[in-house]
Amino acid sequence: MGSQKHSEAVHEYLTQSPVIESTSLKRLIQSRKEGTQYHQQLIYTMVRKGNLKKLAQGCYTIHSEASLAVFCFKPAYLGLEDALSYHGMWEQETIPIIITTRKVRQGMRTFEGTNYQVRRIDKKYYFGIDYYPVGEFYVPYSDKEKTFLDVLYFKLKFTLKELQEMAKGLDKKKLEAYLKKYPQRMRKRVEKIVTI
Repeated sequence: MGSQKHSEAVHEYLTQSPVIESTSLKRLIQSRKEGTQYHQQLIYTMVRKGNLKKLAQGCYTIHSEASLAVFCFKPAYLGLEDALSYHGMWEQETIPIIITTRKVRQGMRTFEGTNYQVRRIDKKYYFGIDYYPVGEFYVPYSDKEKTFLDVLYFKLKFTLKELQEMAKGLDKKKLEAYLKKYPQRMRKRVEKIVTI
C-alpha cells in the first residue's frame, strides 16, 4: 500500500519535471515515511517493474527521450553535431551530445537502446545556451554561434566548405562577443572560415 502511494507521488512529480534525482526522491519520500534506505528500495522496485527508467547514475525518468539526460549532468547543454542538426546547420541525424562542466566520465552511454555522448568543457566556456522544445519539455541547447565555436574548440572533422556553410546564418555581433572569451588562436581559426 505505502509503496504504491509513493510510486504515485513519484509519477506525479515526473509528469511535471523531466527527471528526478535520487536525492530529490529521498526528500519527497522522507516527508511521507521514516527510514533512510526506503527510497533506494522504492527506486529498485519501480525500475524493476518498468515504472521508472534510469537515465544516468542517480537520475531517473518516466519518459523515453534520451536527450533528457542533459538534466542529469547540470550545468550542461546539448551541443556539437546534435545542436548543428537541431538548428538546421547540418543535415545528418545524430545522437544527443551532452556538454557539461562537471567532472564526470566522458564517452558513450545508453538509455533505452539509444546512445548519447557526454563531453566536458571548461567552465569559462559555459555560455551561449538557450532552451528549445524537444517533445513536451524545453531542453538547453547551445545557440548557433556557440555551436559553431564548439565545433572548432573540440576540433571536429569538418571540411572548410562545410564549416563555411555552417557559418552562413550566424549573427556576427554575437560571434564577435563570444570570441572575446576565447584565446586569440580561436579568433584566427574563425577568421579563416568567416569574415567578422
